[in-house]
Amino acid sequence: MKIIPDPVGPGQESVWSYPRPAVAAPSHRRLKIVHRDVVIADTRRGIRTLETSHPPTYYFPPADIFPSILRPSHRRSFCEWKGEAIYFDVVLGNETLRDVAWSYPDPNPAFRSLRDHVAFYPGPFDGCFVDDERVTPQPGNFYGGWISADLAGPFKGAAGTEFW
Repeated sequence: MKIIPDPVGPGQESVWSYPRPAVAAPSHRRLKIVHRDVVIADTRRGIRTLETSHPPTYYFPPADIFPSILRPSHRRSFCEWKGEAIYFDVVLGNETLRDVAWSYPDPNPAFRSLRDHVAFYPGPFDGCFVDDERVTPQPGNFYGGWISADLAGPFKGAAGTEFW
């Protein structure tokens, strides 16, 4: 299947110019997650992973996540590049958002910068922001990318894109 990348507008980058295999790169943009008027995480010291056809996934340093909000879950997954991921529930008052965050406690060498940083699926939260812009969650139920206006797609994740 031949994919035709969307046109790239001024100030945009195409997810089709991202590498494969994926890479991790520092991000100095402000990343923020808000739920029920509580700031779950807020950083300018994030790391983003970039992979062809995917919007970035952002990882937060533990010190920039609201204390005691993460509860370890039993879920695990494996990424061929990053290694084994562990998952967390976010517990806020009486609400539990199950398996909405993950981390790589012992990532593969090329992804050592991700060690113990935490990524969050943007969909379950009231708002996830990159530089104060509310992001759109990457389509589908598997990937955790954050889509902002400075990205050109199309983006992997929707029905029919599994073999991109």
